[in-house]
Amino acid sequence: MFELLEVKNLSVSFHTPQGEVEAVRDLSLSLHPGEVLAIVGESGCGKSVLCKSVMKLLPRNARIKAGTILADGTDVTRCSQRDMERLRGRLFSMVLQDPMTALHPAMTIGAQIAEAVRAHQPRMTKMAVRRRVLELMELVGIDMAEERYGHCPFEFSGGMRQRTVMAIALASSPKILLADEPTTALDVTIQAQILDLLRDIQARLGTSAILVTHDLGVVARAADRAAVMYAGKIVEIGTVEDIFYDPRHPYTWGLLRALPAWAEEGQPLYTIPGMPPSLLHPPKGDAFACRNEYALAIDYQEAPPMFQLSDTHFAATWLLDERAPQITPPWRGASYE
Repeated sequence: MFELLEVKNLSVSFHTPQGEVEAVRDLSLSLHPGEVLAIVGESGCGKSVLCKSVMKLLPRNARIKAGTILADGTDVTRCSQRDMERLRGRLFSMVLQDPMTALHPAMTIGAQIAEAVRAHQPRMTKMAVRRRVLELMELVGIDMAEERYGHCPFEFSGGMRQRTVMAIALASSPKILLADEPTTALDVTIQAQILDLLRDIQARLGTSAILVTHDLGVVARAADRAAVMYAGKIVEIGTVEDIFYDPRHPYTWGLLRALPAWAEEGQPLYTIPGMPPSLLHPPKGDAFACRNEYALAIDYQEAPPMFQLSDTHFAATWLLDERAPQITPPWRGASYE
């Protein structure tokens, strides 16, 4: 199958006064045409760094140490800034986490969307640009587009601002949409609306999407596949059904146990013990070992390979080795074989 986006053995580091932070470590994943891939994990695991690496929007103290990023056949890691300016918007675009900081407070909504349209179609007439802006506003569900064309961001609610950011990202009909926690600052009802809108737009335009989140509820509602990320690495990847109904990595078990829907009545919500390791000095072996109640001796010595469970499901845990003991996942009495 042709992969619209293929990341191979990617490593990204930040150089800080304290030393080198290995934010992404030997990471590989792919994005199929027309699918939504969710990347889920705790804050600081490298999700946003991965997206910014694809867009080559990393800060000056960051660098791609190794690996390739093939986007529609183009190796992004070898592209110059001028090349990237041509690719951004047309090949891939990004919806940022906080719409209020992504929008200019003194510019009207219509002017900001029009700026994105003209960036890639500079010869378009003023009337054509306006028509395109109104089309985009209607596409993302902004009612009374004509009236709201001249409004400023402070006149919009959080959900409306996020719809505006999505309209800007879609201005050039990108093949890949990167959504970095697009519902974090929104209440639950508006979150659901934005996720449904994202899914609807993706289906109508045939756009592939990477959805970054720390919320498994978002994954269940909007994604086709999910990649669980921890300490700069993918530790489990599969279809949403694989991840929710047959999870195999202890970290995925911990994330699922923390869901309110799976809590026992009258008991506090489960929390994964400990804290993620510092990526200034990544631990030897499996980075999750010190928080893993099922850790084996080898977890502290050697990082596990990615074991294949099916055509769609992979997990990096020594518990899948044929020599490992049988473990029963700690919820609902599900069997682990």
